[in-house]
Amino acid sequence: MGKALFTFDYGIEKMKAIEDLGYEVILGNEKNHLYNREGNETKFTDDLKDVEILVCYNPFPSLDISKMENLKWIQLSSIGIDQVPKEVAIKNNITITNNNGGYSIPMAEWIVMSILEMIKNSKKLHDNQSKKIWKMDSSILELYGKTIGFVGTGTIAIESAKRLQPFGVNILGMNTNGRNIEYFNKCYSRTNIDEMLSLCDVVVGIVPGTKETYHIFDKNRFNAMKNGVFFINAARGSIVDEKEMIKNLKNGKIKAAALDVYDVEPLPENHALWDLNNVIISPHNSWISEMRNERRYNLIYENMKRYIHGESLINVVELDKGY
Repeated sequence: MGKALFTFDYGIEKMKAIEDLGYEVILGNEKNHLYNREGNETKFTDDLKDVEILVCYNPFPSLDISKMENLKWIQLSSIGIDQVPKEVAIKNNITITNNNGGYSIPMAEWIVMSILEMIKNSKKLHDNQSKKIWKMDSSILELYGKTIGFVGTGTIAIESAKRLQPFGVNILGMNTNGRNIEYFNKCYSRTNIDEMLSLCDVVVGIVPGTKETYHIFDKNRFNAMKNGVFFINAARGSIVDEKEMIKNLKNGKIKAAALDVYDVEPLPENHALWDLNNVIISPHNSWISEMRNERRYNLIYENMKRYIHGESLINVVELDKGY
């Protein structure tokens, strides 16, 4: 019987279904203690040495997985993997699987919504409504015929592109080697990122947060963009040089931005972004929907069924894989 540590309780019926597969389940949280069904606390100590499977988001600040001598597999509830101690995982040959695709639909809907909000200047209209101001806005644009570029062509970008195609837009993508992706009119390699950016009316950042993508949107990338570009970041705050982005928001190079992620979260009250009228601020909320836990659990259950039968797992992460 494999021992599995869950840091989120999916409910009695769902956890019972995991146990029925043949697992011993420990329930915990992502602070510095565990609890069982009776609520008795046990510390993150020797009790965890024989845990074989860890199902979690980010317990790593307080959980030293290097001491979990029997740990063979980590199933993440997130798409991103930047929270994982990769050196330990590689050294101890720990398999990592993520929730790739689990949040793609709500995030794609958020991206489409944000594009339309910026193109249609909804923020200004909403501000006028709150002040009871009746004023037509003649600056509103059409989405039809615009070019939208995705830096990163994973499942979130694919679901976004699928939903944007009916609007009659030109959809470009950038990935490591420029490989073709369904729903994209053309894809570019990272070495040709500036060429793609120069063509885009809307730029969407949706690459994983890694050492390779740190500040991929820097001074040079913003300089390569069109004047009056619309910018979206739904990936990680680390992929953007915030100071350069703010400078370009203030000088008009970026006409408007919709942001769901930031260097520091929660966004500090004194942060300059709060005061910019051309910024839509979302509190890392794009992945939320009523289906999030159901999709997440379904993936976990399927992978745990596969694991116990010695079958290949879904969403195995290659830690050195490009985007």
